[in-house]
Amino acid sequence: MMSASMQRPSMGLLHLQEGEKNFQLTRYAPSEDIAFFVKHFWIVSWDLSEQKQYLQEVVPNPCVNLIVQQGRSGIFGAAKQKYSYLVEGKGCVFGAKFRPGGFYPFMQQPVSALADRPLDIRDIFDVDGPAMEELLLSQEGEAAMIELAERFIKPKLPVQDESVTLINQMVDWIMAQRDVTKVDQLCAAFHINKRTLQRLFDQYVGVTPKWVIQLYRLQNAAETLDRSPSHDWTQLSLELGYHDQSHFIKDFKAVIGVTPEQYASNSNRKS
Repeated sequence: MMSASMQRPSMGLLHLQEGEKNFQLTRYAPSEDIAFFVKHFWIVSWDLSEQKQYLQEVVPNPCVNLIVQQGRSGIFGAAKQKYSYLVEGKGCVFGAKFRPGGFYPFMQQPVSALADRPLDIRDIFDVDGPAMEELLLSQEGEAAMIELAERFIKPKLPVQDESVTLINQMVDWIMAQRDVTKVDQLCAAFHINKRTLQRLFDQYVGVTPKWVIQLYRLQNAAETLDRSPSHDWTQLSLELGYHDQSHFIKDFKAVIGVTPEQYASNSNRKS
């Protein structure tokens, strides 16, 4: 039986505590046969009919998402920078978040191609975007939505690919080893040639391993600042594996869009 995830990490949603005052986010584990490829299903719903609109900021992740939203459905690759989503009126968005590398076996083309434009749902599954929107978003209850989505995915399940397992082991290792800052460290840990690793990530993930390492370090920093805006920047940069505070600030701003100090100030105002 599928169940909503009880974990509370932000998973890329900046200022999540403030955001959850304006929308409801639930995540569900997929069926066992789908779980090799799909990390989880997610559903965001909101009703701000009587309230002002809310701008939710999102840090990208190294995953492909199938997104079903009125008039804006598609299959989207990993973004390279922070992006924003305007929550207004009343609505619902349904998503299937594939594991890092987990969408390549469906696509059989370098996932990096999704950086330029999203893929039409019909290109992979036997339904187009508008039809999927009408069928899925009209379901009564979230369990029914997920059951319907799985009915479209299961007939298209490809053969399980060992490279997907390897990539997820690498990503899990990057997340667990907070002092990892260089691709060479990843190569050494998994005994893989750097050029081979680059090709693997381009083909399966769509972004470079260097970007994935940087992303998780800075997402950790943002989550830390959400919990405790008053922080020692030198200490935080060292905890994240940076030996130079200015390098940490530069990377943080490149991905998050503001300096750590500005981000912490925003967290203080929202709390």
